[in-house]
Amino acid sequence: MIRSMTAFARCEKSDTWGTLIWELRSVNHRYLDLHLRLPDDLRGMEGRYRELINADLSRGKLECNLLFKADAAINGGIEVNIEVAKSITHACEQLNATLHQSSMINVIDILKWPGVVKESSLDMKPIADASEALLQQALAELVENREREGERLKAMIAQRSASVGDIVKKMREQMPEIRENYRRKIVSRFEEMKAELDADRLEQELVYLVQKMDVDEELDRLESHVKELDDVLDHDEVVGRRLDFLMQELNREANTLGSKSADIRMTQASVELKVLSEQMREQIQNVE
Repeated sequence: MIRSMTAFARCEKSDTWGTLIWELRSVNHRYLDLHLRLPDDLRGMEGRYRELINADLSRGKLECNLLFKADAAINGGIEVNIEVAKSITHACEQLNATLHQSSMINVIDILKWPGVVKESSLDMKPIADASEALLQQALAELVENREREGERLKAMIAQRSASVGDIVKKMREQMPEIRENYRRKIVSRFEEMKAELDADRLEQELVYLVQKMDVDEELDRLESHVKELDDVLDHDEVVGRRLDFLMQELNREANTLGSKSADIRMTQASVELKVLSEQMREQIQNVE
């Protein structure tokens, strides 16, 4: 099953410690390009997050945003280190006595002093574990969305692949007539020129010219590429690069077919093949 590289996933989990939210956005990219935005308290988990992502995805530019909102009850309390506050107050009183001043001691200034207000400690272990499980859930949703979009891409590519096969089949049926028309055209031109050529020599030249515009090998290769394309679309693995290579080969054979054109039908077939290969290539840019 092929996957698209364009998808979005969002998963949320709430508990006594607060709320975690993962948002994953992916677009096409030649390789796997990860960009993680994490809360400071969970930045130490970045390596583990990358391991999980690498296990599920192979290509695409992926933006991963993790939001953590701590429960208000946890952050609402302020714990004051009374002993430190007393020491600061006592030191201020001693300075007032020494300097013979009676300046007021500002409580707010004391609270701002390092060590007076204790930071509320939050056990991050369960939060980190929950964020890891939530990331796995978000990745599963992202992969599911990629596969759903991949099915749509597969149908579009398969439809155009079938059209390429139809063109090749039609060209095979028309080639005997095209060769004969080409031969008659050359003979007619020689007659118009009233060229006095040896019959055997004329036949040799005709054979050479007809061989020069022969496209049997190109049609064989086009058929082979179409068959390979259909096989690759059914692979249960990463196939984006392989499909891109096949598009290059299809376009190359279409160009060769056009360069050997001896009939308007061959030119039209070449143009149609190039249009189809370009349409497929645009879709394949999004295939993982």
